[in-house]
Amino acid sequence: MNKKDGYSVAPFPQERQLVIDSARLGKRKHSIHGLVEADVTSVRRSLREHRARTGERLSFTAYILYCLGRAVAKNRAVHAYRNWRGRLVLFDDVDVTTIVEVELEEQLFPLAHIIRRTNTRSFRDIHDEIRRVQKTPEQSPSGQRWRFARYLALLPSFLRIFFYRILLRFPHQVKQTIGTVLVTAVGMFGERGGWGIPLPLHTLAVTIGGIAEKPGVIDGKIEIREYLSLTVSFDHDLVDGAPAARFTNHFVQLIESGEGLDQ
Repeated sequence: MNKKDGYSVAPFPQERQLVIDSARLGKRKHSIHGLVEADVTSVRRSLREHRARTGERLSFTAYILYCLGRAVAKNRAVHAYRNWRGRLVLFDDVDVTTIVEVELEEQLFPLAHIIRRTNTRSFRDIHDEIRRVQKTPEQSPSGQRWRFARYLALLPSFLRIFFYRILLRFPHQVKQTIGTVLVTAVGMFGERGGWGIPLPLHTLAVTIGGIAEKPGVIDGKIEIREYLSLTVSFDHDLVDGAPAARFTNHFVQLIESGEGLDQ
C-alpha cells in the first residue's frame, strides 16, 4: 500500500474480480425477490439460554440453513437448474453455499463454503461444520477452492465469463462447484432490521438481513418481538410465483417453530 498526502493507494483484490463476474451473470437473470419477516423471538431466546448454561455460542446462521434445507427438500423445483438440452434437473440433496468470515493469510476474508446435504443433517452438525471452517479454513475443501479461484481471477474477464456460461449448462457441475442454493448473511454485521437485494447466480438465494424489535400480536396481546428480515430470490425463468410463495411460507414456518434446536 502506497501512502500519499491525505490518502492511500492499495491494489485491487484479485478475488473481487470473481464477485464482479458473479454479479454480471446474476444481472442477466430474471430474478424475483420476496421481502419477508420471521418471528425469531423464541429461537433467539433458546440460543441465549443455551449460551448462559454452557458458555457455547450456537450459530444462528446454522439454524437458518437447517430450516432452509428441509424447506427446499419439500419444494425441489426452487433449486432446479436447466441443462444444455433445456431439461430441468431437480436435485434430492440441498447443497448450500454460505459465506463464512475466516482469516486467511493474516486477513479477514468472506469464504464461500458449501455445506452438503443440508436437508439430511442436524442443526448441531451444520453448526459444527461452520465452526471447523472458521477455525481451520485452510484445511477445508472451500479453502482449497479459494486458492484455485485466485488463479482463475488472473484470466481475462471474457475468458472467465465464457467458462461460467459453459459451466451453467451442466447442473451437476454447478452443484459440485457452487452448490444448489446461496445464503448470504449480511445481517450478522449489524444490529438493525433491513433487507438486502442480491444479484444471485443461483436459482434460489436467501439473504439474511438484520433483526429488529417490533410489536407483534401473540394470543391477542401485543408484545415486543424480534423479527428477522429475509430476502428470498428466485430465477423467474425456472420458478413461478405460486411455488415460490409456498416455499417461502414453509421456510418461515420452520424458522419460527424452533424445530431442530434440541438436536
